[in-house]
Amino acid sequence: MSRRAAPLANQWWSQRFTAVLESYGLGPRMERGRRYARGGRVQELLVKAGRLEARVQGSRATPYRVSLRSAAPSRAQWKALEQAMAARLGWTAQLLNGEVPRDLEEPFAAVGVPLFPRRWGDLQVRCGCPDDAVPCKHIAAVLYVFAQRLDEDPWLLLAWHGRDREQLLASLRCDAPEPPNADGLLPWWPVGLRARPAPRLQPPDPLPPDPPERALQRLGPLELPGMDAGEMERRLAGLYRQLLEGEGELR
Repeated sequence: MSRRAAPLANQWWSQRFTAVLESYGLGPRMERGRRYARGGRVQELLVKAGRLEARVQGSRATPYRVSLRSAAPSRAQWKALEQAMAARLGWTAQLLNGEVPRDLEEPFAAVGVPLFPRRWGDLQVRCGCPDDAVPCKHIAAVLYVFAQRLDEDPWLLLAWHGRDREQLLASLRCDAPEPPNADGLLPWWPVGLRARPAPRLQPPDPLPPDPPERALQRLGPLELPGMDAGEMERRLAGLYRQLLEGEGELR
């Protein structure tokens, strides 16, 4: 008994893409394309906005040129998509982690450009082989290899729709909320609602020292044996004044 071959696509988004392809009812042509994909017949697959290009080695010495075209979102549609993605930062985090968010199909459906082709008529295909069947096995092989590549790099799904990793990340940085200003508030916060910080409490300026005469008055009458009270107050007032003014040494 032969072992069943491992699937070409392992991640949910790659399997979703191949499931859509196989739902077209194209039968044996898709199966032959799958065998070509497994056999390494697809060469130089290029992913561009709304287009896949590759060379596929057939029975002849020269590989056949294959191209597949699909509608990519317009500039206005991508603006709406970028705004939706900027509002869901978790989507970007998942993509950076090598995953396609399961609900990423919703914003694409909202702008009228599905994330995955809905019917075979959504694709315009061309192959240089003499086979009249559409799709031929060479076209089918390119689609399966693209699904396989999506396993490794989910950003290719968005690049196929017109935004590669660098372009999309740059746009999302522009659409991201601006950092808070010096007040700690976002720039769109109404000016009238800005919280005004209370002034810092400053210690009051020290009161000027009492003049010597008033300080002595608070002490009350001074009496020393052999010295007149007035003379005593006069001398003490002079010493006190020297202390306040820092006039040299006390005498």
